[in-house]
Amino acid sequence: MIDRIGQSGPGRIGVDRSEKAAPAASVNPRASSRQGPVESAVFEIAALGAPVDGAKVAAIRSAIAEGRYPVDAERIAERMIALDLPAHEQ
Repeated sequence: MIDRIGQSGPGRIGVDRSEKAAPAASVNPRASSRQGPVESAVFEIAALGAPVDGAKVAAIRSAIAEGRYPVDAERIAERMIALDLPAHEQ
């Protein structure tokens, strides 16, 4: 059984996105002054990052740490093999 993978600690998932102060323009350094409202909205959303349910992440982390998180090794292996094979071989 594998006890850990990678480094321990909160990592990127633990980052509080509400503290980000980077302006949306930093997402696209080549943005021109002719940027329209759609592009502005896209860059603002991208600057926020992916939505993360912190409570769900914490619950899963706790379950893993306590050994209560179910792992189906066969299913994981099947998915890993499927990802590695070219589409015509599946």
